[in-house]
Amino acid sequence: MRGRGWKLPAVIAVLVPAVLAGWTLTAVSAETSSPSPSASSSKLPGDPTNGAQVFGSQGCTTCHGANLEGGIGAKLNPIQKFPSVPNPLDPTYLQTTIRNGRSGDAGFSAQMPAFTPDKLSDKDLNDVISYIIAQNQAGSAGLGPVELARSNVFWVSVTLFLLVVVTWLLARYNMRWIARRAAARRG
Repeated sequence: MRGRGWKLPAVIAVLVPAVLAGWTLTAVSAETSSPSPSASSSKLPGDPTNGAQVFGSQGCTTCHGANLEGGIGAKLNPIQKFPSVPNPLDPTYLQTTIRNGRSGDAGFSAQMPAFTPDKLSDKDLNDVISYIIAQNQAGSAGLGPVELARSNVFWVSVTLFLLVVVTWLLARYNMRWIARRAAARRG
């Protein structure tokens, strides 16, 4: 009967790391793959570097996040597509939305305020538009708050499950070792 229960722990010891490695590789490949440039990427209307500064100084990060990941406002990288908008990266659409504001979008309690020319010059507006388009061409932003929380819950749950499995396997091994030592002392 010696070595009778080694198959299940061996399968678990091989299968669990393989599954975790597969998940990790899938997540890494999904994050590093960059989207192909869209049709609107021909020429940017302004300077994306200055647009990043204007985006931060105008308080856009409060609603749209420092990495354009969204939150109170819509996600801007990758840009959120609304049903009535054919191409959300169209500079004309972005200009109209920033100048006139936007409200009534499902899932957002706050409305996009209007940035009139007295709040945002035409040059700064074009720079912000260029920044948004350039960031979408560069790849996805970091995780938003909801995705980050879900990811954390998932990985903490996986870790706890693995700790329970390892503890159970060690306890079984220890009890077998104790039983063998007791049998050896009696015999």
